[in-house]
Amino acid sequence: MLSKLIAALLLALLCANLAARGVYQQPQDFLSDTFEGSVPEAAVIWLTGERKEIVTQLLGHGYASLRVRYWARDQRSAWVLEEIGKEQPITVGLAINRGQLERIKVLEFRESRGWEVRHPFFTDQFRDARLDKNRNLDRHIDGISGATLSVRALKKLAALALYLDGEVRAQDVPASP
Repeated sequence: MLSKLIAALLLALLCANLAARGVYQQPQDFLSDTFEGSVPEAAVIWLTGERKEIVTQLLGHGYASLRVRYWARDQRSAWVLEEIGKEQPITVGLAINRGQLERIKVLEFRESRGWEVRHPFFTDQFRDARLDKNRNLDRHIDGISGATLSVRALKKLAALALYLDGEVRAQDVPASP
């Protein structure tokens, strides 16, 4: 009897871990929501020189590629980025409007723990966040017990998207004579 109870508990834990993993929204659907159904053409920003060094500082490691795709219209940009939680990448959509974070959404979660970061009770903390002069988020983000590495990954991605958005907006400003 005890062995059946233990087996049932182990099965329940396994099912809970498997349920945490998943695709919550496709990147294209996130972009469509962000741009109200009319997604602009993708552009790229290159991670070279000083920009590459700053990205490495923000993440604590180099980014996986030398260029990052983004979508932009008017004062809004959208980014689909990935960062490792504990062992697997977490895919996140970030929308930035006028230099502040408008929305952050976990699109795909592959870890067995930390999936709580996908819920609005956590992601709403990022709304209207900006970078301070030291390139840190301008607010404290409360953690989630048992999801420390997932929380850290989302904070890094928020700072990265805000930094890259600032770089893109700086390129669009005409030079003074």
